Amino acid sequence: MKYILSQKSSPLLGTPQIPGDKSISHRALIIGSMCIGKSYVEGLLESADVFSTMNALRMLGVEIVFSNNKWVIKGVGLSGFREPDEYIDLGNSGTGIRLILGAIMGSNILVNFKGDTSLSKRPMERVLTPLQLMGAKVISSKNGKLPITIKGPEEVLSINYISKISSAQIKSSVLLSGLSASGKTIIKEKRESRNHTETLLSKLGANIVSKSIENGSNIIELDGRPLLKGKKISVPSDPSSAAFPIVAAMITPNSKINLHNIMINHGRNGLIETLKEMGGKIKIYNERNIDGEKNASIYVEYSELKGTIVPSDRAPQMIDEYPILSIAAAAAEGNTTMKGISELRVKESDRIKIVSEGLNNAGIKTIETADSLKVFGGQVLGGCTIDSELDHRIAMSFAILGLISKNPIKILRPITILTSFPNFINMMIDLGAKLTKYE
Repeated sequence: MKYILSQKSSPLLGTPQIPGDKSISHRALIIGSMCIGKSYVEGLLESADVFSTMNALRMLGVEIVFSNNKWVIKGVGLSGFREPDEYIDLGNSGTGIRLILGAIMGSNILVNFKGDTSLSKRPMERVLTPLQLMGAKVISSKNGKLPITIKGPEEVLSINYISKISSAQIKSSVLLSGLSASGKTIIKEKRESRNHTETLLSKLGANIVSKSIENGSNIIELDGRPLLKGKKISVPSDPSSAAFPIVAAMITPNSKINLHNIMINHGRNGLIETLKEMGGKIKIYNERNIDGEKNASIYVEYSELKGTIVPSDRAPQMIDEYPILSIAAAAAEGNTTMKGISELRVKESDRIKIVSEGLNNAGIKTIETADSLKVFGGQVLGGCTIDSELDHRIAMSFAILGLISKNPIKILRPITILTSFPNFINMMIDLGAKLTKYE
């Protein structure tokens, strides 16, 4: 697929099916591999990123098969990963590489990792630094980036680590390494990040405690060397994927949609909170708890949005949703300022830069700084071409913008959408979106 053309659309109506959560899918595969016995995963996101993680685990000696509508993982325990004979290619999976780096620490093996062009530009020293404190030996690395050759220690050391960045990937990598340490691993983060690792570890048998302390900081304590036992794991639908039809319905006149089984736990509800502050008509109902994760149905309809200021302390709750929030901001009355978002510059692309330039090209004024983006809402003129730069969230965000644009928006290299949301284009078309694929 060379490009997609997004054009002004009629109302979006229906009940879109949202795929499984990307963050939990990675963790289910990796942590399930560290258990004793079999884990049975339902609702796994079957996307390119997740399959990269799955293939990496298979190269490390883990048996993973699909049977009776479930993915079955035969765990190898905390120290049972096998040293592979060749490089493990994680493709574009940032979550996969950072978590697996921590997971293999207890196996005392030498592993070579690589990734695609995009992943090879992303910083890995943020996880390599604490892992080295825990005994890992980084044999080679390209300025803290992939390709990386790493050797697990003979004995993993427990650490008390203060993370400068509120990142679930850093936290998770340290925790997965800490599983193999004899003592207690402690992590302090400035703001609580996504807690899916903690939730799943607790479910599978780890003794782990998370608590808030002064100034909004968070501390996680993990006892090393637990007996993790494989269990059934249910993956809810991804709120970061749901964000695209939610915003699309909110900005496209006369739209009404319902979504079901969407995860809405406190670490992932930043976008919904922000949209409500902007005047978004959104209703959460049928709330329930499944495997420690809060799920619900969501009703959304067209709304006359108003600009707002998104505080920096909300970033950990919605770091993946800022590109699509920027689209909502473009459609809103007034200005929207997003603060504390410097992390967006080291995602699959420099998302602040690409979103800012793309909105400018579509007729929407923006101002960017090192860690903020201000969007001046107004009429979306469109008539522009957006290069996704192989960033799935950029491609999907501008596909949504085109639905309210005066002139069509052309999105290049949309193949990247397969990374997280393989059925995105067809799902949006079924809702009424005027999206056309060009091979």
